[in-house]
Amino acid sequence: MMTLALDKPRTPRRPAARRANWELASWVFMRVSGIALVVLVLGHLLIMNILDGGVHRINWGFVAGRWSSPFWQFWDLSMLWLAEIHGGNGLRTIINDYARKDSTRFWLKVLLYVSMVLILALGTFVIFTFDPNMDA
Repeated sequence: MMTLALDKPRTPRRPAARRANWELASWVFMRVSGIALVVLVLGHLLIMNILDGGVHRINWGFVAGRWSSPFWQFWDLSMLWLAEIHGGNGLRTIINDYARKDSTRFWLKVLLYVSMVLILALGTFVIFTFDPNMDA
């Protein structure tokens, strides 16, 4: 009796142990950052909109007082970075799923990454260079 040996379908080019699994890391990041964002955003909404008089107290002085504290700078910076990377990662997944042509996928991702870097750089710059003593 003769047996026919067939190659395994979808055999990886390299063993899986040596290969970095970007999509798994992306999936885990989305879950962890989602949980962190729920805490950060709900805390932000509670403090900014509900406690001590609501939105009517938010003005230049309120923001200046808030960003004079490293704690609130870190809070807002964490919220900015996590939200931007979380949303960018979600859009990257959507682009991969729905862009049919490789060139379209490439240029959409270039636009996405450039916009992410610009928004993160500008937001970080504003948080760290905000001058509370500047005239409103």
